Amino acid sequence: MTTPQALLHRLSGLPELAGGRRRLVVLMGQLGDFDSLEYAQALAAALPRLQAAGIALLVIAIGNDAGAERFCAFTGLPRACLQVDQQPELHQALGLYAGLRTPAGPWPALLLMCAGIGSPGTLAEVLRGYSGDRQAPSRLQTPLFDLLGLGYQRPFELATVRLRNMVEVLGRWRTYVPTDDFLTQRGATFLIDTDDTLLYSHRDRGLLGFSATMARPLGFLEPYLSPSEPEPLRD
Repeated sequence: MTTPQALLHRLSGLPELAGGRRRLVVLMGQLGDFDSLEYAQALAAALPRLQAAGIALLVIAIGNDAGAERFCAFTGLPRACLQVDQQPELHQALGLYAGLRTPAGPWPALLLMCAGIGSPGTLAEVLRGYSGDRQAPSRLQTPLFDLLGLGYQRPFELATVRLRNMVEVLGRWRTYVPTDDFLTQRGATFLIDTDDTLLYSHRDRGLLGFSATMARPLGFLEPYLSPSEPEPLRD
Protein backbone atom coordinates (compact mmCIF):
# COMPACT_ATOMS: atom_id res chain seq x y z
CA MET A 1 0.00 0.00 0.00
CA THR A 2 1.10 3.55 -0.66
CA THR A 3 1.29 6.14 2.08
CA PRO A 4 -0.50 9.37 1.08
CA GLN A 5 1.97 12.03 -0.01
CA ALA A 6 0.28 14.69 2.13
CA LEU A 7 1.06 12.61 5.19
CA LEU A 8 4.67 11.95 4.19
CA HIS A 9 5.11 15.66 3.55
CA ARG A 10 3.91 16.42 7.08
CA LEU A 11 6.34 13.86 8.52
CA SER A 12 9.24 15.14 6.44
CA GLY A 13 9.36 18.24 8.62
CA LEU A 14 9.85 16.12 11.75
CA PRO A 15 13.35 14.58 11.81
CA GLU A 16 12.41 11.93 14.37
CA LEU A 17 9.50 10.81 12.15
CA ALA A 18 10.89 11.39 8.66
CA GLY A 19 11.84 7.78 7.92
CA GLY A 20 14.04 4.86 8.87
CA ARG A 21 11.65 3.58 11.53
CA ARG A 22 8.06 2.47 11.80
CA ARG A 23 5.60 5.22 12.63
CA LEU A 24 2.06 5.14 13.93
CA VAL A 25 0.25 8.32 12.88
CA VAL A 26 -3.23 8.96 14.24
CA LEU A 27 -5.39 11.83 13.04
CA MET A 28 -8.19 12.74 15.39
CA GLY A 29 -11.04 15.19 15.17
CA GLN A 30 -11.45 17.87 17.81
CA LEU A 31 -9.55 17.35 21.05
CA GLY A 32 -12.93 17.38 22.76
CA ASP A 33 -14.32 14.64 20.54
CA PHE A 34 -15.12 11.66 22.77
CA ASP A 35 -13.41 9.39 20.22
CA SER A 36 -10.23 11.42 20.65
CA LEU A 37 -10.06 10.97 24.41
CA GLU A 38 -10.89 7.27 24.29
CA TYR A 39 -8.34 6.57 21.56
CA ALA A 40 -5.66 8.62 23.31
CA GLN A 41 -6.19 6.67 26.52
CA ALA A 42 -5.65 3.40 24.67
CA LEU A 43 -2.53 4.77 22.94
CA ALA A 44 -1.08 6.06 26.21
CA ALA A 45 -1.51 2.64 27.83
CA ALA A 46 0.17 0.93 24.86
CA LEU A 47 3.07 3.38 24.59
CA PRO A 48 5.62 1.16 26.40
CA ARG A 49 5.00 -1.62 23.89
CA LEU A 50 5.23 0.80 20.98
CA GLN A 51 8.55 2.10 22.27
CA ALA A 52 9.87 -1.42 22.82
CA ALA A 53 8.99 -2.26 19.22
CA GLY A 54 10.67 0.89 17.91
CA ILE A 55 7.41 2.39 16.65
CA ALA A 56 7.22 6.19 16.88
CA LEU A 57 3.83 7.69 17.70
CA LEU A 58 2.39 10.93 16.37
CA VAL A 59 -1.14 12.12 17.08
CA ILE A 60 -2.56 15.09 15.17
CA ALA A 61 -5.81 16.64 16.40
CA ILE A 62 -7.84 19.79 15.89
CA GLY A 63 -7.42 22.33 18.68
CA ASN A 64 -4.88 24.66 20.26
CA ASP A 65 -1.99 24.47 22.71
CA ALA A 66 -4.11 25.10 25.81
CA GLY A 67 -6.41 22.27 24.84
CA ALA A 68 -3.47 20.01 24.06
CA GLU A 69 -1.99 20.54 27.52
CA ARG A 70 -5.27 19.63 29.22
CA PHE A 71 -5.89 16.72 26.85
CA CYS A 72 -2.51 15.16 27.61
CA ALA A 73 -2.82 15.71 31.35
CA PHE A 74 -6.18 13.94 31.35
CA THR A 75 -5.49 11.06 28.95
CA GLY A 76 -1.86 10.37 29.86
CA LEU A 77 -0.69 10.86 26.27
CA PRO A 78 2.77 12.49 26.28
CA ARG A 79 2.63 16.07 25.02
CA ALA A 80 5.58 15.35 22.71
CA CYS A 81 3.40 12.86 20.83
CA LEU A 82 0.62 15.35 20.10
CA GLN A 83 0.42 18.11 17.49
CA VAL A 84 -2.62 20.36 17.13
CA ASP A 85 -3.92 22.13 14.05
CA GLN A 86 -6.52 24.88 14.24
CA GLN A 87 -7.93 23.89 10.85
CA PRO A 88 -8.35 20.32 9.51
CA GLU A 89 -6.21 21.01 6.46
CA LEU A 90 -4.36 17.68 6.64
CA HIS A 91 -7.64 15.84 7.21
CA GLN A 92 -8.97 17.45 4.05
CA ALA A 93 -5.81 16.73 2.06
CA LEU A 94 -6.15 13.06 3.02
CA GLY A 95 -9.82 13.00 2.03
CA LEU A 96 -11.02 12.03 5.50
CA TYR A 97 -14.72 11.99 6.28
CA ALA A 98 -15.82 15.45 7.39
CA GLY A 99 -18.99 14.05 8.91
CA LEU A 100 -22.61 14.80 8.23
CA ARG A 101 -23.40 18.27 6.93
CA THR A 102 -26.70 20.09 7.51
CA PRO A 103 -27.88 23.62 6.65
CA ALA A 104 -28.43 24.21 10.36
CA GLY A 105 -24.75 23.83 11.19
CA PRO A 106 -22.46 21.46 13.08
CA TRP A 107 -24.50 20.87 16.25
CA PRO A 108 -27.61 19.41 14.56
CA ALA A 109 -25.28 17.37 12.34
CA LEU A 110 -23.47 16.01 15.39
CA LEU A 111 -26.73 15.07 17.10
CA LEU A 112 -27.90 13.24 13.99
CA MET A 113 -24.62 11.34 13.87
CA CYS A 114 -25.08 10.39 17.53
CA ALA A 115 -28.37 8.82 16.39
CA GLY A 116 -26.51 6.86 13.73
CA ILE A 117 -27.42 9.00 10.73
CA GLY A 118 -24.37 9.41 8.51
CA SER A 119 -22.44 7.52 11.18
CA PRO A 120 -22.56 3.73 10.65
CA GLY A 121 -21.87 1.56 13.66
CA THR A 122 -22.35 4.31 16.26
CA LEU A 123 -25.49 2.97 17.91
CA ALA A 124 -24.08 -0.56 18.12
CA GLU A 125 -20.93 0.79 19.74
CA VAL A 126 -22.91 2.84 22.26
CA LEU A 127 -24.91 -0.27 23.14
CA ARG A 128 -21.72 -2.29 23.59
CA GLY A 129 -20.60 0.20 26.20
CA TYR A 130 -23.68 -0.60 28.28
CA SER A 131 -24.10 -4.31 27.58
CA GLY A 132 -20.46 -5.33 28.08
CA ASP A 133 -18.25 -7.37 25.79
CA ARG A 134 -16.64 -10.73 26.62
CA GLN A 135 -14.21 -10.24 23.72
CA ALA A 136 -12.83 -6.99 25.19
CA PRO A 137 -10.47 -6.49 28.15
CA SER A 138 -11.70 -4.91 31.35
CA ARG A 139 -11.16 -1.19 31.79
CA LEU A 140 -11.82 -0.50 35.47
CA GLN A 141 -10.70 -2.11 38.69
CA THR A 142 -13.46 -1.51 41.22
CA PRO A 143 -15.20 -3.84 43.68
CA LEU A 144 -18.56 -3.11 42.06
CA PHE A 145 -17.52 -4.17 38.58
CA ASP A 146 -15.43 -7.05 39.90
CA LEU A 147 -18.61 -8.54 41.35
CA LEU A 148 -19.71 -9.11 37.75
CA GLY A 149 -16.60 -11.13 36.96
CA LEU A 150 -13.01 -10.64 35.88
CA GLY A 151 -11.09 -10.72 32.63
CA TYR A 152 -13.61 -9.09 30.32
CA GLN A 153 -15.42 -5.80 29.79
CA ARG A 154 -18.37 -5.86 32.17
CA PRO A 155 -21.81 -4.29 31.57
CA PHE A 156 -21.73 -0.48 31.98
CA GLU A 157 -17.92 -0.54 32.36
CA LEU A 158 -17.04 1.16 29.09
CA ALA A 159 -20.05 3.43 29.45
CA THR A 160 -18.59 4.58 32.78
CA VAL A 161 -15.25 5.38 31.14
CA ARG A 162 -17.07 7.34 28.45
CA LEU A 163 -19.13 9.21 31.03
CA ARG A 164 -15.94 10.28 32.80
CA ASN A 165 -14.57 11.55 29.51
CA MET A 166 -17.78 13.42 28.76
CA VAL A 167 -17.79 15.12 32.16
CA GLU A 168 -14.18 16.21 31.60
CA VAL A 169 -14.89 17.68 28.17
CA LEU A 170 -18.18 19.39 28.97
CA GLY A 171 -16.67 21.00 32.05
CA ARG A 172 -13.90 22.58 29.96
CA TRP A 173 -15.58 22.82 26.58
CA ARG A 174 -13.86 25.89 25.17
CA THR A 175 -10.48 24.58 26.27
CA TYR A 176 -10.97 21.42 24.26
CA VAL A 177 -13.07 22.90 21.43
CA PRO A 178 -12.16 26.52 20.65
CA THR A 179 -14.56 26.53 17.69
CA ASP A 180 -17.54 24.31 16.88
CA ASP A 181 -16.91 24.38 13.13
CA PHE A 182 -15.35 20.91 12.99
CA LEU A 183 -17.43 18.93 15.47
CA THR A 184 -18.19 16.18 12.97
CA GLN A 185 -14.72 15.80 11.46
CA ARG A 186 -13.52 12.19 11.58
CA GLY A 187 -9.95 10.94 11.70
CA ALA A 188 -7.80 8.05 10.56
CA THR A 189 -4.95 5.73 11.56
CA PHE A 190 -1.83 5.01 9.51
CA LEU A 191 0.99 2.58 10.33
CA ILE A 192 3.98 3.39 8.13
CA ASP A 193 6.98 1.13 7.59
CA THR A 194 10.65 2.13 7.64
CA ASP A 195 10.66 2.59 3.84
CA ASP A 196 7.51 4.78 3.90
CA THR A 197 5.23 2.02 2.62
CA LEU A 198 1.87 1.75 4.32
CA LEU A 199 1.42 -1.30 6.54
CA TYR A 200 -2.08 -0.50 7.76
CA SER A 201 -4.71 2.21 7.54
CA HIS A 202 -8.18 2.84 8.89
CA ARG A 203 -10.39 5.79 8.00
CA ASP A 204 -13.13 6.60 10.48
CA ARG A 205 -16.65 6.43 9.06
CA GLY A 206 -18.58 7.68 12.08
CA LEU A 207 -18.66 8.47 15.78
CA LEU A 208 -17.05 5.82 18.00
CA GLY A 209 -15.54 4.26 14.91
CA PHE A 210 -11.87 5.09 15.38
CA SER A 211 -10.93 1.41 15.01
CA ALA A 212 -12.14 -1.44 12.84
CA THR A 213 -12.11 -3.59 16.00
CA MET A 214 -13.46 -1.42 18.80
CA ALA A 215 -13.33 -4.27 21.33
CA ARG A 216 -9.55 -4.16 20.96
CA PRO A 217 -8.87 -0.88 19.15
CA LEU A 218 -5.13 -1.49 18.82
CA GLY A 219 -5.46 -5.06 17.65
CA PHE A 220 -3.99 -4.15 14.25
CA LEU A 221 -0.65 -3.52 15.97
CA GLU A 222 -0.24 -7.03 17.36
CA PRO A 223 1.82 -8.39 14.42
CA TYR A 224 4.32 -5.58 14.95
CA LEU A 225 4.62 -5.73 18.75
CA SER A 226 6.29 -8.15 21.12
CA PRO A 227 3.86 -10.97 21.99
CA SER A 228 5.20 -11.24 25.53
CA GLU A 229 2.55 -9.00 27.13
CA PRO A 230 -1.17 -8.44 26.51
CA GLU A 231 -2.37 -5.10 25.20
CA PRO A 232 -2.66 -2.81 28.26
CA LEU A 233 -6.03 -1.07 28.18
CA ARG A 234 -6.93 -0.65 31.84
CA ASP A 235 -7.59 2.81 33.24
